[in-house]
Formats: sequence, C-alpha cells, structure tokens
Amino acid sequence: MLSRVSLRAASRQAKAVSAVARTQSAAISSSATLIKSPASLSARRTPASPRLAPTLARTMSTHFGESTVRPEPDQVVQDIADYVYNYKIESDLAWETARLCLIDTIGCGLEGLRFEECARLLGPVVEGTIEPKVPGTNYQLDPVRGAFNIGTIIRWLDFNDCFLAAEWGHPSDNLGAILAVADHSRVSGQKVTVKDVLEGMIKAHEIQGCLALLNSFNRVGLDHVVLVKVASTAVVSKLLGLNRDQTIDAISQAWVDGQSLRTYRHAPNTGSRKSWAAGDACSRAVNLAYLVKKGEKGLPSVLTAKTWGFYDVLFKGKPFEFQRPYGSYVMENVLFKISYPAEFHAQTAVEAAHAVHDRLKALGRTAEDIKSVRIRTQEAAIRIIDKQGPLDNFADRDHAISYMVAYPIIYGHLNSESYTDKSASDPRIDALRAKTFCVEDKRFSVDYHDPEKRSIGNALLVELTDGTVLDEVEVEYPVGHKRRRAEGTPLLLAKFRRHIGHHFDAARQKTILDTVSDAKALSELPADKFTDLFVKA
Repeated sequence: MLSRVSLRAASRQAKAVSAVARTQSAAISSSATLIKSPASLSARRTPASPRLAPTLARTMSTHFGESTVRPEPDQVVQDIADYVYNYKIESDLAWETARLCLIDTIGCGLEGLRFEECARLLGPVVEGTIEPKVPGTNYQLDPVRGAFNIGTIIRWLDFNDCFLAAEWGHPSDNLGAILAVADHSRVSGQKVTVKDVLEGMIKAHEIQGCLALLNSFNRVGLDHVVLVKVASTAVVSKLLGLNRDQTIDAISQAWVDGQSLRTYRHAPNTGSRKSWAAGDACSRAVNLAYLVKKGEKGLPSVLTAKTWGFYDVLFKGKPFEFQRPYGSYVMENVLFKISYPAEFHAQTAVEAAHAVHDRLKALGRTAEDIKSVRIRTQEAAIRIIDKQGPLDNFADRDHAISYMVAYPIIYGHLNSESYTDKSASDPRIDALRAKTFCVEDKRFSVDYHDPEKRSIGNALLVELTDGTVLDEVEVEYPVGHKRRRAEGTPLLLAKFRRHIGHHFDAARQKTILDTVSDAKALSELPADKFTDLFVKA
C-alpha cells in the first residue's frame, strides 16, 4: 500500500497533470475515449498512476509536437542571395547614378558633422579601437562601430537620396555598412575597389527598393530601416567573402533580429533617433555578417514559420509581394535630395513655397498678409508629415510639411540651419503654420505609385487677408527626380562642393573633386584610398 505521503504526492501530481491537460482540452478532445477527461480526473481526486503523466505527454507529443525537420531556406531569402552573387550589372545609367549617389552621400555625411548633436554620438564605444576610417573625422573604428558612425552622419540631416513606394526609405543609408567593410579590406588583405563599393550600393538599393515597392512596413508600425539591415547584410556578406549559403544564413539573421518601431518618426514621439536609426541598422548588419562568418547558423524558415516567423509575428500573416525581379531599377530611379534638406514628400511643396515667396515679394506683400495656405498633396505626405501643434525639436520640424512650407514663404530659403531651435523661435513660423492645411489629391496619390512616373506632387494655393487668391503653384517632380536628372546633376555637384568646403582647404577640395569627377579612375581606386580623401588630419 502507498503511504499517506505517497498518496499526497500522487494527488499533487494528478492536479499538475490536470492543469496541463485543461489548457489543451480542445487539442486532445479526439482522444477522450482513450484518456479520461481532465475534469473527471480532477473531480474524483483519484491518485494518479506513476505512468499517467508520461503517457499523456507522449500522446500529446505524437499528435501535436513541432517538427524538427529543417526546411529549405525561404525563397525570398534565397532570391536575395542569388541576386547578390549572380547578377551582373550592365546598366550604364545605374553605374553613373551610383557614382553620383556615392558623391552626394559622402557630402551629406560631412554636412551632418557640422551639428554637435550628431558629432557627439560618434567615435568608438571604447577608446583605442582602430580600423575603418570615418569620413570627415580622424576616427578609426572596428567595422561594426564604423558602420554606425558612417550611417549616422549620412542620415542625420535627411538630405541623402530617397525611394518612395508602398514603403519609404533612403537606400544610400546602406553605404554606412558597405564603406566600413570595404575600408577594412586593407586590414583583411582583400582587394576592394570603389567599383566594388558602387556594385554593393546598386544591389543594396535594389534589394531595399524592390522589397519596398509593394510591402508597407509602416502600416504594421515597423520602420523602414529593417530593409537597410537586410540589404546591407546581404551585400557586406559578399564583401566579407561569405559563400551563398552563409549569406542566406546572414540574411535570415537580419530578418529575425529586433526590428525598430516607426514611432520615433511620428508625433508625439518624433526625435533624433530617426537620424541614427539607419546607422544602428548598418552596424547590426555588419555584426550579423561577422557572426555568420564565425560559424553562426541561420534560420531557414525565418519568414514563413507558422506562429513564430516574421510574417505571422510582424506582418499580419501576409507574405511579401514583388512587382519586379531584382535588377538595377531602383538605382536608376532613385530620388536625389538636391535643393532642400527636407523629408522627400515635401520637396515639391518647398519648391512651390519659394515661388510663393517671390510672388508675395513682387506684390509688396509678406507672410503676415496671408489668410490661408492650402497644400494639395499625396496620401503618403498626409500620413507622415502633416502635423498640427508645437514642434519640439529639429527632427520634428524637418518632418512637418507646414514648417517646411512656412519657412521659405517667410525667408525665401530653407537649409540645414532652418530647423534649429534658434531659427524656429520666430513667431511668424507657427502663426503661418496655423493657417496652413493639407488636402489629398487622388491623382497625386495614384501617380506616386505609378512605376513609370513615381511623381511626388504638391501644389500651394494661397489666399490673402484682403480676399486675393494667388495663382496655385503646382510642382509634380522634384529637381532630384529621374525626369529632371540633366537639370539636377550640376546642382548635385554644387551641393557636394558646398559640403566639402566646410571641412577641407582648397588644395584638398581640388584633390577630392578631381578624383570623383574621373569615373574610370574612381572605380579602380582602392576603397581605403577613397576614404583617405575625407579623413581629417
């Protein structure tokens, strides 16, 4: 016979089994004829057989346990790796646009360095670490921290390139990871040239852009830097010498990695994290690629795994959709921010605001004479940058269309300093913002997504306090658009000259300009010699 102690222990075991079974009663209802229901076991308080719990566990495992068979890697991940390793870029337009993009992106990084809020985030986590160089500084950092630094200076002012679709983003953000790894090649002994950097840029642009065409990460609350992390991981894996299978593993690690919420880009939480989020994504990409290089395995069904995969957890169970195969379309159609450091959905609105300023000046009027400003715009602009109320900081202002329109109407210009606390203290800005409102133009919204147009239209209609209504000013394509490339290229180079002028003397500026202007010689230049051009003594 069992002792009272044994009976009590058996009873406790029965209760434990009962509790487990109750939580899975629906799953095991078909087995009711073989095993008494958990309710009857509990109600009768019958001491459990020592074999009951293992039997129940085996029955559940046999019918409902997870399969341990590792599937083939997700096709989306395989396609990215195959593109990185097998696609040959033959588009002259893509190569030339990539050269312009490299020049512009480095310049944007140098301009970002002029702001203390950016500069103070840079340098090593631990002093004394040396390796890749950060343009515009004398820092030499390990590739992971270098990627953060380069990515941060590039994005700080929201002045680098842009690609707009179902998801938005800035594909040149990937240069933070690409350049850090390419520069490190001098230490690892690999021969990496600027042409390799340009190839990495074209392919990173394409991966990020093709994923963005039909898949809206913002509608599930995720920030677009997830695409920077995925694209950067893919291209730096090749630069690091990983093979195809290792690259698949690395890309899967990027998808499973922690993903950023978009809330730091939107009221009421807008803040400077949006300016270093891409740098963070670049550093994560480099770190993950190095981990795989050291032997870390991937996750073959990271996207498609039921319950636990990216689609089910973060994308409402919806698989990615694709409009076109990977090629060089995104680089060929990328949008340059040439005239204004402003969120791209407002670029044409800012251009129109300058025209309004000139019209007011010709009439002998000022912003104080304005009764209302109507902004006819695309749906995306209304969702992202239509803000009412006080704006708290630099990052808040360069993502508020009312601010980006009001400032040039008042002053006749908009530059990097226009978003500082000092500039924003002018009471006329908020007074004009309060008179400004947005309405959606369905045509603008449709043409925004048209792959043959990709316009970013805005139109301003201004009414004065005396009832006068000025002619509406409409601008459909910004100067950085492919359709205005001939007009924009000289302005882009002037922007670059302006940005390097703040950091280097005349002799160094000439060396830099001579180097980047010779496309053939530039492509053959070792990557580390290119970064040497921008390092401060």
